[in-house]
Amino acid sequence: MASRRRILVPVAVVLVVLTVAALGGYRLMSSRTFQLFGGLVDRVDTTEKVVALTLDDGPSGLTPEVLQTLEDADVPVTFYVTGRELEERPELGRAMVEAGHELSNHTASHRRMIFVGGGTVAEEIEHTDAAIRAAGFDGEITFRPPYGKKLVALPRYLADHDRTTVMWDVEPDSEAVDTDTIVRTALEQTRPGSIVLLHVMYPSRATSLAAIPGIVDGLRAEGYRFVTVSELLGMRDAD
Repeated sequence: MASRRRILVPVAVVLVVLTVAALGGYRLMSSRTFQLFGGLVDRVDTTEKVVALTLDDGPSGLTPEVLQTLEDADVPVTFYVTGRELEERPELGRAMVEAGHELSNHTASHRRMIFVGGGTVAEEIEHTDAAIRAAGFDGEITFRPPYGKKLVALPRYLADHDRTTVMWDVEPDSEAVDTDTIVRTALEQTRPGSIVLLHVMYPSRATSLAAIPGIVDGLRAEGYRFVTVSELLGMRDAD
């Protein structure tokens, strides 16, 4: 019995240590406000009522409808596009640029960039940068990790290339909810310098697309001005 206890105690200790390490690693890779290397921003600290509206994924077959909604609302956005979808629909990428919006990098494949090597990170990012340039966008290309996940290789690559990880502080459609709830959540949580994330590129996200007019009108009624992510980051750098 004593010998069995001598074996079980170290095993239990190892299991506890592994569990704690796994939980810590998950919190680190999912953090919106911290990463191991380089710069990260989830919002810009400012007293000016400015907000960046960001739309993830795509372009998709719904892009024309999205662009029409944005034109009707007269609001600029930053699209975080994937390289493969952009290459499949280059004309939609050009339409985004021609409409005055900002194209930014969401990797080529939208895979979780966690347990990957530096070569994979470089290929995913540089491939998408090239597709964005081919679409005619000549401004600053910011970067957002798919699912907000990052650990070692991705932040290190971004730090080595002087690029900031762009997260968000308002995600009103994080759960499947109705349009009114999305609008209300966005208005309640937005602060000066906020970065708002919406997913609007697929039919399952129709409530998010329908929420854009209410979000834009509601925030403008509160005195907010909409800017792109690069413009928002420029305000931070100017301070």
